[in-house]
Amino acid sequence: MATPIKLIECPRDAWQGLPEFIPTEYKAEYLMELVLAGFRHIDAVSFVSPKYVKQTADSEEVMKALMASLPSAAPLEIIGIVVNEKGMERALATPGVTTLGYPYSISAYFRRANANMTRGESRALVETLRKATSAARRDLVVYISMAFGNPYNEPWGPEIVEETLEWLKSLNVRTVSLADTVGTATPEEVGKLYAAVKDSVAGIELGVHLHSRPEGAAEKVLAAYQAGCRRFDSALTGLGGCPFAGDDLVGNIATETVLAALAKAGATAGIETSALAPILKLTNEIRNRYAHAPLVN
Repeated sequence: MATPIKLIECPRDAWQGLPEFIPTEYKAEYLMELVLAGFRHIDAVSFVSPKYVKQTADSEEVMKALMASLPSAAPLEIIGIVVNEKGMERALATPGVTTLGYPYSISAYFRRANANMTRGESRALVETLRKATSAARRDLVVYISMAFGNPYNEPWGPEIVEETLEWLKSLNVRTVSLADTVGTATPEEVGKLYAAVKDSVAGIELGVHLHSRPEGAAEKVLAAYQAGCRRFDSALTGLGGCPFAGDDLVGNIATETVLAALAKAGATAGIETSALAPILKLTNEIRNRYAHAPLVN
């Protein structure tokens, strides 16, 4: 029997930095095609200020269009990313969003750049999110940004990641994803960090959200899997990633790479590669149409 894994497809992360705005109906169509291809866990929308991320300004409208076309029997997890209480309120008010996601940074520099918060403010928000999602019967996933290293000459080590995980566990957060935010970790570093912290968080579903250059992606996935990881974030064709990476070739790890690497290791996400053709075509259309800034006359 193949080992089951949970695969979270991340079109929101793939789209958020694209310079050309993707029409609302096209986003909803894309999400529907993911469902038809067999994806059941989708990081689909973000409730942040359009001043900073214009691509997700229409998240409520995207969800409304998606919910209107979804088969009623489809069991589906839709993740909506939030970075403050206003975003939390929007996400909780949006039908179809089952899980709120929050990026908690262990880097002070990245936390200021990404959310303009102190460590105390960010931790207070996680506590608020935990209480609010519990009351609303929604789930919560916390991403630990910069989990695999810090390029800003700040303190970092497995003990900082472990302390963060123990704090999240004390709040009864039950889903956490370790993020290689700027894609600089080696496969060895990915495996070593995951193995070092996994035993301290019994009861937490601990996943990885890895970024990578294409040539190192499969090795990172396998390193995490061999260390015990069974939850993976990815994006078809590897579109997107962190705009702070400083390397145009660093992006999300391609879903096709994840599926192929894990299949060789004897694992399955329940996604048939033969079903990917239509959604891969749409992904490449989005890349060709919207991933390039318009010419200025």
